[in-house]
Amino acid sequence: MRVTWLTAAILAASFGALSAPALYAEGPGEAQPARGSVAAGAGESGADDTWKTVLPYQDVQGVLGKEVRSSAGENMGRVVEVLVDQTGQVRAAVIDFGGFLGVGNRKVVVDWSALHFAPADQRDRISLDLTRNQVKEAPEYKPGKPVVVLGALGPAGPDL
Repeated sequence: MRVTWLTAAILAASFGALSAPALYAEGPGEAQPARGSVAAGAGESGADDTWKTVLPYQDVQGVLGKEVRSSAGENMGRVVEVLVDQTGQVRAAVIDFGGFLGVGNRKVVVDWSALHFAPADQRDRISLDLTRNQVKEAPEYKPGKPVVVLGALGPAGPDL
């Protein structure tokens, strides 16, 4: 039991010693707010708002779960995942395609540039520059395996 307490004490002391320099990396009172957090005094006149951006609600939308249709109006499925490369650049969307009531469906990957988002009055519409047959013939997306991206225009770039 003595070894366990000694090990725990050493770990606690070393963890505290390692995190202490990070607390004082900037001088007292110089700490910057975390990205995406709300700083005290935000919205008050004279507050420094250079670290944030406000997007009007009508200009943004989430894409997960949105229905995707072909340019001919065919139901192509729903967006279930967005894939980014190692730099954080959005590269592709995973679409749950085919099937009926969740049976027989497959996940396929389409290039982000092949998706078109509807204007604000039709927010739930996403159209795809591919036909139903093209998507039907695509290999299924399997995490951890090489990704085949439909509709890709040009070199692959960084790995997904």
